[in-house]
Parts: sequence; structure tokens; C-alpha cells
Amino acid sequence: MNENYSDKKLVALTFDDGPNLDTTPKVLDILEEYGVVATFFLIGKFINEDTKAVMARQLELGCEISNHSWNHNFMNEYTAREIQDEITKTNDKIIETVGVTPRFFRPPYISLSDTMYESIDLPFICGINCLDWDNTVSAERRTQLVLDNIKDGDIVLLHDLSGNKNTVDALGDIISGLLDDGYTLVTVSQLFELKGVDPNVKYKLWSNTGD
Repeated sequence: MNENYSDKKLVALTFDDGPNLDTTPKVLDILEEYGVVATFFLIGKFINEDTKAVMARQLELGCEISNHSWNHNFMNEYTAREIQDEITKTNDKIIETVGVTPRFFRPPYISLSDTMYESIDLPFICGINCLDWDNTVSAERRTQLVLDNIKDGDIVLLHDLSGNKNTVDALGDIISGLLDDGYTLVTVSQLFELKGVDPNVKYKLWSNTGD
């Protein structure tokens, strides 16, 4: 990314709850079609020999892999040791499977506690929410919620969870709408780097680099 991005509007698409063999590959197909990247927050227990190829493809396309816990439970109810175990197991599994170390963490259900902040040595990421985990929210509504609320420096919270057809159906319109509006799509790491913002702030939940 040697190009000058100082005058460009930047946004990071992110996807939670993979990897899987049905929705994640469809998301990757659309990202590849548009030539854009995203960041995937993975659930550790879903990483296995079957999903390894999906993760490898994420990296081949220039996407980023980060940590969404091992079991996807309400970690605000966990002890420090339980929290650390969730993060370490997931990080270790990602490193073992595709050789990259996650740089960010998204809390399951965006549940938070001081113990979580004190026990996890990664920046906490949220994002603007288009309710795409809710099956009753149509693809058109998901697209509208993103495009009507987007601003420079935003992180967009989406889900590639198994069976999430409406987000797959919305994704092309979301991407084309962002591109038409002059946005450049980057990974979360690139977003902070290009905005010149250090994400390593304790007790901070990021949805926009200007927050």
C-alpha cells in the first residue's frame, strides 16, 4: 500500500463467526470479484483441516485474520484465566494452521468487562452494526443500514456465520455502494496504519479510527 491514502475515505469490512465451508467461501468469492479485502474474526473451535483451505484463501486475497474467541460465549462472565485461555487457544490454532498472528480481538456479543481488558493484550474492535446476525433483517435493509450510516474511518461489523444468506446477498451491493461513494476498502490493520492511529489503547472499543 505505497499509494498516498491521506485524502481518501477508508473503511474496513469485517466478518465474524467463521470459518465455515458454506458462507465464508461465498463471501470470499464476492470480495475477489470486486478486488477488495476484509478482516475475518475467527472462532477458534471452527478451525480444522476442512477450513484450513478457506483461511489460506483469505490470506491469499490479502485479507486479515483476527481473534473472536474459542467458544463464542459471554466472556464478561469469565475469570482472567478463562479469558486468557480463550484468546491463547485461538491465537495458537490460527498460527498453527496458517502461520499468522492475530492483531485484533472482537468480543463475542460485544460483551465486555474490566477483567477482559486487563487479560487480553489485543485492541478490542466493534464496528457499525447492520443487524446482519438477525435472520429477519433483509439483505436490502442490511445494505441500507451500512450505506446510510457509513463515514470515513469506520469499521463495519458483518457476519459470515454458517447459513447467513442475506449478508451474502447484500455484500455486492454494500461493496459497490461504498466504491461508488469513493471509499477505499482496507483491512483493520491497514485502516489504523493509514489513519496514523495506534489501536493499542486499554479499555477502548473501536468502531472508527477517529473515536
